[in-house]
Amino acid sequence: MKECSLHGVFSLSLFTNIPSAVELAKTLCDRVTVSKFEVVSYLKAPELIAAFDEHRVCPNFKFGVLYQKDGQFTEEDILSNNGESEGFKEFLSILGETIQLQGFTGFRGGLDVCHGQTGSEAVCTSFHGREIMFHVATKLPFTEGDPQQLQRKRHIGNDIVVLVYQEGQTSFLSDVIKSHFLHCFVVVRRIQSGGEKGEVCVTAREDVPPFGPAIPDPPIFTDRSALRKFLLTKLINAEISCYKAERFSKLELRTRSSLLESLQTELSTRSQCMMGDPSLSAFPISESVRGTSEGSGGFIENFKRAIRVRSHSFETLGVPKKTGSSASQKPKVRTYNEMEVTSRNFGYR
Repeated sequence: MKECSLHGVFSLSLFTNIPSAVELAKTLCDRVTVSKFEVVSYLKAPELIAAFDEHRVCPNFKFGVLYQKDGQFTEEDILSNNGESEGFKEFLSILGETIQLQGFTGFRGGLDVCHGQTGSEAVCTSFHGREIMFHVATKLPFTEGDPQQLQRKRHIGNDIVVLVYQEGQTSFLSDVIKSHFLHCFVVVRRIQSGGEKGEVCVTAREDVPPFGPAIPDPPIFTDRSALRKFLLTKLINAEISCYKAERFSKLELRTRSSLLESLQTELSTRSQCMMGDPSLSAFPISESVRGTSEGSGGFIENFKRAIRVRSHSFETLGVPKKTGSSASQKPKVRTYNEMEVTSRNFGYR
């Protein structure tokens, strides 16, 4: 499907006769209109299909982090902050570890780890098997004489979700940072009365679907570990939900449609190559299956060649050919009533 991949499990009791592949597909999705399917003989087809189906699965994330001091209302003020208060440093330590970018081998989130063009330090962490890189505005290069701080905005403005750390009572307006990509802000305001606390609120564009975890009532955290778990979970779910917004969903649909057409073309051509079509022997190999030896002449020709070599070897050795077979050696056949039929539709809408 262009929108998504579908799968289902059906019992044979639903069908009068053993269903065909087309019948199974139409049972799974009533939008299927094809009358037949093309047989896929390519041995690496499952790997290609799995790679296509998982193309949008991302194990790594990058988020922006802004530091807003009391009395700062504009983008220029917030992006021009250089110093970091003790409270902000403590907050960054909750998010992750401060690392040196030079020579860093983990997920870099678009930061320069060779020439220092994006600063010398960054904050990163790992959470439930996912690597996260934070684009901390105060750690990105500061340019004297540039009120817009484009070096910093180039990264922050291209993030989808941004975390804002506030000090004081100044409100944060979601449109203060001008960007086509920013869809969600998670704001943490420092509260000093009655001990060190953090108050959390979330704002997102109207077309972003709701996402968890739910903000507690009251939205105040006093425990570091609880705040860390909530924020990282909220940030990841926010980005996943933002991809369903109109701007990103249209882009995703175009990307998936293009990849699906490429997959169908490659599977069809590869299958014909396997069956020995010489006119397609020069079809380029995709990166996901590069290095797999298929021989020349296709699968059928290779099979015939192997059989001829095997027969010649037996004749050379004087081994008599087998004739006939005993009725007692008939293979056992598992009836269709003993199993369920599984259908997975990857390419039809």
